[in-house]
Formats: sequence, structure tokens, C-alpha cells
Amino acid sequence: MPIAKPTGVTDPAALAERYGLTKSSLRPRLGAYLRELWGRRKFIASYARARTYAMYAGARLGSLWQVLTPILNAAVYYLAFGVLLGTKNGIDNYVAFLLSGIFVFTYTQRCMTEGSRSLALNLSLIRTLHFPRATLPLGYVLNELNQMLVSMGLLFVIVGVTDGFAWRWLLVAPALLLQSMFNVGMTLIFARIGTFISDVSQLLPFITRTWLYASGIFFSLPAKLTEANAPEWVIHVLAFNPISAYIDIVRRSLLDEHEVNQLPHAWPIAIGWSVVVLAGGFVYFWRAEDRYGRG
Repeated sequence: MPIAKPTGVTDPAALAERYGLTKSSLRPRLGAYLRELWGRRKFIASYARARTYAMYAGARLGSLWQVLTPILNAAVYYLAFGVLLGTKNGIDNYVAFLLSGIFVFTYTQRCMTEGSRSLALNLSLIRTLHFPRATLPLGYVLNELNQMLVSMGLLFVIVGVTDGFAWRWLLVAPALLLQSMFNVGMTLIFARIGTFISDVSQLLPFITRTWLYASGIFFSLPAKLTEANAPEWVIHVLAFNPISAYIDIVRRSLLDEHEVNQLPHAWPIAIGWSVVVLAGGFVYFWRAEDRYGRG
């Protein structure tokens, strides 16, 4: 027999409708979500600063590691690839050539890796407070952008000492803007994936390492393919690698000699990847907004 409801008890859905209540986890419309994110911009900046401070708080040298870390990474790669494997042969100012590739690639790599854990590491915050979940991965990107700016400042000093100042350096700014747009999209994509598939953070180092060797960081990609007598269409296919495009733009902005071996159509490819990945990544993340933090 059906159980009769006690007298005076109203259906919860009817009560919610009567008093204008909605689910706290209800996904807002895309426009409202964007406005809410913009309203949290100070929180995103503060969260990024807090993460930067926490990264180096326990180290004796403190924030000096922001400069030491990229230098030490570059030194290891220079020894392994430039000296032992001889990839520096035929490339003028190989130090600046190598650093520009490593810095650009590391910016994207760390955004993806850290972003994949951005929600999983903050579940208690997500389950306690109501806020746009995209603020967390955006904070991670802003933190990595801060590190990238420090690295680029170091690179400017090196190029200035070795090659001298040139006005084309200003093209680095739009290149970093485009890469940051791309990184935001990739971070949001992997933030959603990492929330529901925790193993992705274990797979990402292998994926990014493969990407590292295919992006022309340690050698000039067009020069190497020409030397190997590769068909021209191979160069055009490899040029569609977004990291290769961003690296190529930064190198041609800083280094005179890179003009000879630049990739074809780097600017249109960089712009296309940035716009598509940013828009697609944001929508992909937003569509699961009401599922983040659930057990």
C-alpha cells in the first residue's frame, strides 16, 4: 500500500518554487558565469600570489628559486643536448635559442600538469564555498605566467648582452598573450579531466615529454628536416604543433639568425590554436560546473 504523506507536509520541489530557491550547485548560464569570474578577478590574483609564496616559503633561498630553477633546467639540457649530442652545431647563440624553447614549453607543460590537479587538491574548498570553479585553474595559470615573466626577463638580459637590443623584441608580448590564451584553455580541459580521471596526472609527464622532443626545442626544426631531406609537407605538418609555433615566434622576435630557419605560417597557426582552445576549453569546463566536488 502506498504510504500517505503526513498532513501539512509540502513537496520540497513545491516549497523551493514557492520561495524562489534554486540548487546551490546549479550551473549558471555562460554569460552569467563569465561575469561571476570577472567579479572574482582579485581572488584569482591573490590565490596565484599565495601559491607562488607557498612554493618557495620552505626554501632557504626563497623566491630566488624563480630564477635559479629555469637556469638549472637549461644547464642540464645544454649539457645533454648541446654538448653531448652536438645539437648546438650550426646554431648561433645556442644558449638563447635553447632557453627560449625551454621557457615557452615549460610554461605550457606546467599549466597542464598543475591544472590537472587544481580541483582535486582543493575539494574541501569546493565543497565548502560557492564560487566559479574555474577560478582555481585560472589561478594556477596566473602563477605560471608570473614564473614565465621572470624567465623571460632573464632571457632578455642574455640576448641583450650577446646580440644587443632590437625593437622586434616587442613581438614577444603578443606571442605570450596568445600562448597564455592557449594555456588557459588547456588548463581548463585538463582540470576537468583530472577531476574525474585521477590517473591523468600520472600520464601527463609521459605525454608532455613526447611533446617536448617533437617541438624543436633543442634544434632548429626546419634546418634539421632540410638536412634530412624530408619532404616539404612534413615541415608544414609539424608546423601545426602549437608549441612549435609559439617557440618560433619568440625566437624570430629575439634572434636575428632564426629568421632564416623560421617555420611557415607561425602567426596564423598560433592565433588559430589560441582562439579555438581557449573557447573550447572554457565551454568544456563550464559544462561540468555542477559536478565538481561531488563524491
